[in-house]
Amino acid sequence: MTKEIRVRFAPSPTGPLHIGGVRTALYNYLFAKHNKGKMILRIEDTDQTRFVPGAEDYIVESFKWCGIKFDEGVDVGGEYGPYRQSERKSIYLDYADRLVKSGHAYYAFDTPEELGGMRKELEAAGARYTSYNTESRKKMSNSLTLSNEEVMRRLSVGEAYVIRFKMPENEMIILHDEIRKDVEVHSSTLDDKVLYKSDGMPTYHLANVVDDYLMKISHVIRGEEWLPSLPLHVLLYRHLGWEDVMPKFAHLPLLMKPDGKGKLSKRDGDRMGFPVFPLEWKDPKNDEISRGYREDGYFPDAFVNMLALLGWNPGTEQEIFDMAGLAEQFSLERVNKSGARFDPEKAKWFNHQYLIEKSDEELAEAFASIVESKGCQIPGTGYMERVVGLVKERVNFVHEIWDQASFFFEAPTFYDEKTVKKRWKDNTGQLLTDVLSIIRASDPFERDVIHDKVAAYLEEKEIGMGQVMIGMRLCLVGSGTGPDLFTIMEMIGIEETIARIEKGIQELS
Repeated sequence: MTKEIRVRFAPSPTGPLHIGGVRTALYNYLFAKHNKGKMILRIEDTDQTRFVPGAEDYIVESFKWCGIKFDEGVDVGGEYGPYRQSERKSIYLDYADRLVKSGHAYYAFDTPEELGGMRKELEAAGARYTSYNTESRKKMSNSLTLSNEEVMRRLSVGEAYVIRFKMPENEMIILHDEIRKDVEVHSSTLDDKVLYKSDGMPTYHLANVVDDYLMKISHVIRGEEWLPSLPLHVLLYRHLGWEDVMPKFAHLPLLMKPDGKGKLSKRDGDRMGFPVFPLEWKDPKNDEISRGYREDGYFPDAFVNMLALLGWNPGTEQEIFDMAGLAEQFSLERVNKSGARFDPEKAKWFNHQYLIEKSDEELAEAFASIVESKGCQIPGTGYMERVVGLVKERVNFVHEIWDQASFFFEAPTFYDEKTVKKRWKDNTGQLLTDVLSIIRASDPFERDVIHDKVAAYLEEKEIGMGQVMIGMRLCLVGSGTGPDLFTIMEMIGIEETIARIEKGIQELS
């Protein structure tokens, strides 16, 4: 019988969700959907010292915006709950005790001062490894060096302790990763990680292994930064007797800075002007606001499409996918081993592709609030749709439509200096004054009628169209660029067209 595919995303509520975390969740989701499996959201909040209020709600809201839906989790429930580790606190000590009893973990009573002294001593001696490991543990205060009587005495009087994993000595640990294939790690390079802390909470290492087992997780798909922890996790499965149901592991490549040198960070986004979080985040400690893709104007489907292709490729030239298409094509075999370089311009390109495919009606509805915020009236039915249809090819975001189309709603308040200096000649004002008489006589005041009458007049007078068009555009738009000029005239109407040209002649001549 085929094992049910069950994957999880297990963030810590220590702040906003980085887009690298969103991508990890997305790959889990696509893998689950491709294999008709289930996706779980588990909150790993065992480190209470790093807990940030509002972070869990932010995580849940981020995934709702992205369209990543969980089958089980903190916000939807499920038969393997609770899905918040702080609510599972009573579970973990039993498994830590099992490891102690089987000789694969031990009590350690070392004080912070003793730990600091150990590191200094090893550093002074030029030791290759200065962590609490198979060698240094032999000189420390733990149940491997103390008598059973002394250990029991310390436990009975309530002396603070942690439970550490007992890393095997001189053993080559062979691991398999679905992306990186076989990996070999020698135990001498690994330390004896703490599994259970003195505050009564498990560390990530114990809690995530226990929870993955109890929640029947079939595949652990997580970031490359967890690869060094894989040997410990594999050994925990082995020594807890769960090796036959151990999930398959896949460690995803890092998201890299735009220059490819190092992991993408918030500082990179701040420095280069792009967000690294899906939603805007307000830090509860200092009220600092960090930008989000949603608030910057990205469509969620464009954001997801962009993220999916950062580290995975379909093996074809296709770049535009909806969520269903991504799920149909996705496989771990096509995830890259090397880091994926983030390109902020490519992110904008994706949003542009989605914007131009949206209907003019949908874009007009989104743009209407921007027009109203500028204090402008929204003209009659169909006007907004026509405006966005004329300029959407020029923009990446809905909010950029205003920059390309403000003149459809209000007269220009300034004229582009470079265009004026280069194209407004001594006779431009008089030429426009003459053309105004033709514009006034255009009836009906429609694009083709205005165009044909002006073109015929200029041909008769042997005046080149270019001699008057830039000047007229300056008057109507304020710059030397924009959509078809005669369409603009038709849309703003004869009175507004005449008023703007007269004003331009007066101010520029």
